[in-house]
Amino acid sequence: MAGPLDEPHLNIIPRTEAEAARIARVTALATDFGAAQPFEANSAGAATVRAMTTANAFSQPSDNLGFKDELTFKVGNGLFRKLWVSSPSSTLASDGLGPLYNARSCQRCHLKDGRGHPPEGPNDSAISMFLRVSIPADYAALADEIEGYIATLPEPTYGTQMQDFSLAGHAAEYSLRIDYKETAVPLSGGETAYLRNPTYTATDLGYGPLHPEAMLSPRVAPQMIGLGLLEAIPAADILALADPDDADGDGISGRPNIVWSVEYQQPMLGRFGLKAGSPTVREQSAGAFAGDIGVSNPLFPAAWGECSEAQSECRAAPHGDGDERGFEIDDTGLDLVTFYSRNLAVPSRRNVGDALVLRGKEVFYTTGCTSCHQPSFVTHRLADQPEQSFQLIWPYTDMLLHDMGPGLADNRPEARANGSEWRTPPLWGIGLTEQVSGHTYFLHDGRARSLLEAILWHGGEAQTQRDAVVSMPPEDRKALVQFLESL
Repeated sequence: MAGPLDEPHLNIIPRTEAEAARIARVTALATDFGAAQPFEANSAGAATVRAMTTANAFSQPSDNLGFKDELTFKVGNGLFRKLWVSSPSSTLASDGLGPLYNARSCQRCHLKDGRGHPPEGPNDSAISMFLRVSIPADYAALADEIEGYIATLPEPTYGTQMQDFSLAGHAAEYSLRIDYKETAVPLSGGETAYLRNPTYTATDLGYGPLHPEAMLSPRVAPQMIGLGLLEAIPAADILALADPDDADGDGISGRPNIVWSVEYQQPMLGRFGLKAGSPTVREQSAGAFAGDIGVSNPLFPAAWGECSEAQSECRAAPHGDGDERGFEIDDTGLDLVTFYSRNLAVPSRRNVGDALVLRGKEVFYTTGCTSCHQPSFVTHRLADQPEQSFQLIWPYTDMLLHDMGPGLADNRPEARANGSEWRTPPLWGIGLTEQVSGHTYFLHDGRARSLLEAILWHGGEAQTQRDAVVSMPPEDRKALVQFLESL
């Protein structure tokens, strides 16, 4: 029977016993913090690129990409950046937008391939942020296929994702309102941090009231770098880190999210999305085309994108997948965008041998942050993806779900993830966020305005580590942030 160890999307060459032993040695946690570890500066192995000092730092191809594949990467980039238009249109290769949508291109949400942000005032749009939505259900067919699957249904009128833009003649589904309440957090050494606690409201509802049990989850677009390498981490290595019953008693109980693959029609390990709700880069890309832009594709063929049955005029509107086209973006186009997304390179680390960075690394390790932010992996040997094949990478994630406590809970389940669980986000590139994206907003909804604020929002399984950061000497907090900014 198919299960989470199945990886049908990868052409894997099995490891030898000697390779497995070597991998265990090179990925063992550091115990000496007097100097950087071998190859630590190359976060993505041979795919690592030089860290640029401009906003294009996340938009480079993998350094080990061949000349021919660089052309494929550039064509995929063109599709990633392309602005879609409404149907019918004379630009047949670009029509099919909407009728409801969150953005007109992939790049509009993942600006410069970086991190999105919440609206920064009444005149700023929420183009790189949206609300997922669903309602509880008594039964889901997938519960028979996936143990622990939590039954939900799309919201009857608004589907599974709320769109705040629409074509002429159609009402947008909503506008996003965020209200913040700020609270002070006393820190050791007489310092004080301030956290902003958001309340989200879907206003100006275009199609009537939400279901009374509607569960809303705000999501900011994540950075795009290193996705192909995360996809190439062996599922067995990720599952080996899981400890759902906290058997070792360290308070950390990571769980894999097991999801249903639309492409392969079987359960697979969830890897992508803020709750690890998608199994592959291709499926994540296809879902974004359908949900974010309203563009049909081979995995999500509905011409009207996310329009629900209750939105009959939306479903009846002209679309761009006529008989001569098949889909608004076809297999070839989807493959090109997938290739581009897989090969957005991770920049090299900075200042890995700096004394303050090394001290911060020691604080990170000894505080227990590596219990979730697993420093390194070695990817599969892959017969047809040399860029991702057998690379020592340093993403600082275990790819598992963790309960982050009530403060960060969205109270909306996704597959096996409950309402307070989130996938550990990769930390590589996090120190370049301001340079690339022009801000320092972190966490799933961008509420944290700095790395320190992001740490202070940790609760649940990470409460002990959060409290340790609150009480540690101020110079250690400074060193910890310095280490994170070097990633």
